[in-house]
Amino acid sequence: MFKSILVPLDGSALAESILPQAVAIAEPAGAEVTLLRVIEPLDKGVRETMGRELAARLDEVTIEEAQAYLDGIAGKLTAEGLSVRSAVITGQPAQAIIEYVGAHAVNLIVMASHGRSGLSRWAFGSVTDKVLHRSPVPVMVGPVPGSNRG
Repeated sequence: MFKSILVPLDGSALAESILPQAVAIAEPAGAEVTLLRVIEPLDKGVRETMGRELAARLDEVTIEEAQAYLDGIAGKLTAEGLSVRSAVITGQPAQAIIEYVGAHAVNLIVMASHGRSGLSRWAFGSVTDKVLHRSPVPVMVGPVPGSNRG
């Protein structure tokens, strides 16, 4: 049923806690898993203050670190016998995830929620909530350990 599963990760242990659920879906289906890290661009004012060269170097280092992070996780999943790809893109997280899905043959998104509610969710927004409401494909939002839900 699912042949291409997208797992957005933000570098946190909480986001990674969804990986066992993604594996449980991917293994029996023989699906490819794509690990995606979205890097938010520097604020224009910060970029101008830093100068073009320094800002470009910071972008480069940030992308390299994000790719190394994804490569580490991909290595573990590949060792479990999964077909895994990774991608690092720049943009606003929810929109970038939706655009990635539209540009690739993704047919399921598996992601964790950071569990914010109330004022904190309103103030910071929820990438998971935005993806859930805008995605053209099914989105699985798994329960995460210690999320205080219930």
